[in-house]
Amino acid sequence: MPLFALVVVTAIWGITFVQVKDAVEIYPLFAFLAVRFAIASATLAPIAARRMRTLDRRGLGAGLGLGGLLALGYALQTAGLARTTVSSTGFITGLCVVLTPVTALVLFRYRIEPAALVGVALATIGLGMLSGIEAGSAVGDALVLAGALAYALQIVLMERFAPEYDPLALTLAEMVAACVGFTAIAVALGDLRMPHGWTVWAALLVTGVFASALAFLVQTWAQQRTSATRTALVFALEPVFAGLAGYFLAGDRLGTLGWAGCVVILAGIVVSEPSAAAALRFRLPTGPRT
Repeated sequence: MPLFALVVVTAIWGITFVQVKDAVEIYPLFAFLAVRFAIASATLAPIAARRMRTLDRRGLGAGLGLGGLLALGYALQTAGLARTTVSSTGFITGLCVVLTPVTALVLFRYRIEPAALVGVALATIGLGMLSGIEAGSAVGDALVLAGALAYALQIVLMERFAPEYDPLALTLAEMVAACVGFTAIAVALGDLRMPHGWTVWAALLVTGVFASALAFLVQTWAQQRTSATRTALVFALEPVFAGLAGYFLAGDRLGTLGWAGCVVILAGIVVSEPSAAAALRFRLPTGPRT
């Protein structure tokens, strides 16, 4: 059951690339993200607001900081999605699984296993193959890659703070921080206005409720019942779902070289995943989460 729930969440993340790409073509990017995380915050608030009192000053700072990283990742990814293909966005975002142990090494000097090095090499080769796709954009792909790095940093830091604080409270703090940040940017740009049209509202509701608020809750629930290794392996399916969604729903045609690059990136993710899980096993107290 936990693995099935994670597969459903991963499928939602992959498939929503198409919805988001269509929505940001007719509605400002940062306004979209502001409303998305407002919906996510409103979804979590009824069950998580009372738990916010369990966060001390350090915990609140951690939640807000993690929310800032999450916001940065979403902003870069969505900005890249507006400039490149759905399939490329999905597969490059999957590099987060490879980048996570590298980030842990740089920040905390955790050793990278040989399998992770092989994964990084394969992913780099695959990314080079993807860069030759005419339908994509070098700038867009670079933005998505930067977003994947922000996600990796968020995962590494979350692994340090999650055992110390209530996950619901941390998640709500993240959603609120992201919402505030994106709202400030949208207001400064003069883009914040009421969404209109089914295309935009459908994308906002699906990503706000299912791909943001509930997805993180399901992840927390599932990881209490299954291993981090299995969780990361399931999450490696996200680029597969994104690629399929891009093919069937957005008309992406990557060609032989493009699909070969996607396969190589996916191979790098799968090869490096056990090392990614091992690199994130920080030696922290493992008491029950409240």
